[in-house]
Amino acid sequence: MTKPKIKITKASVKYWIFLNIGILLVSAGVYFFKAPNNFATGGVSGLAIILAKFITPKVSWLGQPEITAIINTLLLIIGFIFLGRGCSLKTVYCTLAYSGEMEIMQLIYKMNKPLTNELFLEFVLMMLLTGIGSAIIFNCKASSGGTDIIALIIKKYTNLKDVGLALLVTDFAVAFSTFFVFSYDIRIGLYSMLGLFTKAFLIDGVIENIVKSKYVMIITPNPETVTPFILERLHRSYTSFKAQGGYSGEERTVLVTVCKKLEAFKLKSKIHEVDPDAFVILCDTSEIMGRGWSNL
Repeated sequence: MTKPKIKITKASVKYWIFLNIGILLVSAGVYFFKAPNNFATGGVSGLAIILAKFITPKVSWLGQPEITAIINTLLLIIGFIFLGRGCSLKTVYCTLAYSGEMEIMQLIYKMNKPLTNELFLEFVLMMLLTGIGSAIIFNCKASSGGTDIIALIIKKYTNLKDVGLALLVTDFAVAFSTFFVFSYDIRIGLYSMLGLFTKAFLIDGVIENIVKSKYVMIITPNPETVTPFILERLHRSYTSFKAQGGYSGEERTVLVTVCKKLEAFKLKSKIHEVDPDAFVILCDTSEIMGRGWSNL
C-alpha cells in the first residue's frame, strides 16, 4: 500500500511562513520586552512572570522561559486528555515553537535586565510585537495554546456561554496580582493592567486590517473592456446587471466584484486606462463569505 503524497502548494508554504512569523514576533515580544519588565498582562506568559519571581531565586536555571514551557506542556497534555482531536496539530506546533524559540533566544542573548531604561518604550514595543504576532496567528486560524486550551475545555464541559469573559477574569487576576508581587514599582502593575485591556483592541484592529478587502462597483457602457481583466488577470468573478442613468436616461452595465487591496489598485489602474469615463465605487470590507473567500 503506497503512502499518500503530501502536496506542497504555494498557498500552504505562504501559510506556514506567516504562521512562523507570528510565533516569532510573539516570542520576541515576550522574551525581550514583556518578561524583563515584568509586564504580566495575563495568559501563560504573564503567569510565568509571576511564578518566576518566587521560583527563580531558589532554582536559578528555572527562569520565565522554562516555566512558560512547563506550563504549556502541562496544558497540552491536559488538552489531549480532555479534548482529544480538539487539541489540534497547529495548536501543538505553535505552543512548542513558541516555547522553543524563547529558549533559543535565551541561549543567544541572556536577558538579565531590560534592554533600555525607557519603560514606556519597552511597553509599546511589547504590545506591538505580541499584538501583531497574535493577530497573524489568529488570522491563520491557529493559537499559541496556553489559556486557549483552557477556554476549549471550559466550553466543552460547562454551560458557560461567555468563555471569553471567564478568561478575561483570569487574565485580570494575573495582571492585578502584579500590584502586590512587584509592589516596589507601581508602574509595573499599571502597565500590566493597561496592556491587558489594550491587547484585545490591538489584536482586533490588526486582524481587521489583515483581512480587509475591497468591494468594487463599476458602472460603464463598455463592460467588455474590463471583464476580461477581472477574470483572467485577477482570477476573480463578478456579477453584472443592466441599469439606467437617472440623469442621462442611457443604459449602463453595473459590474460588482470583490478583491484584495492590491488587486483593487490594479483594477483601478486598468479601468482608468481602458474606460476613463466609467463610474467606480470602492468600499472597504473585512468580512466576505462565499466561494473563494470564507466559508459560511
